[in-house]
Amino acid sequence: DQEVTIPNAVVKMHVLEEMPLIAAWRTHLSLTQAEVVRRMDISQAAYSQIENAKNPRVATRKKIADALGIDHRQLSS
Repeated sequence: DQEVTIPNAVVKMHVLEEMPLIAAWRTHLSLTQAEVVRRMDISQAAYSQIENAKNPRVATRKKIADALGIDHRQLSS
């Protein structure tokens, strides 16, 4: 297994600004919710609930990671 890293900017948004980790990644990657929703083929409401969930399921994190183009382990806080 390779080491998984998280950019400092994502950590700062998540920890210091108390932004949900998924939202911090999306912001760091300069993506809108609409873009991620289109990539995942889900509703805006469903995505918003996932992004703000305290601990999304592993399967859900994997789908979001695929849409963001990152390793799903980078969405585990």
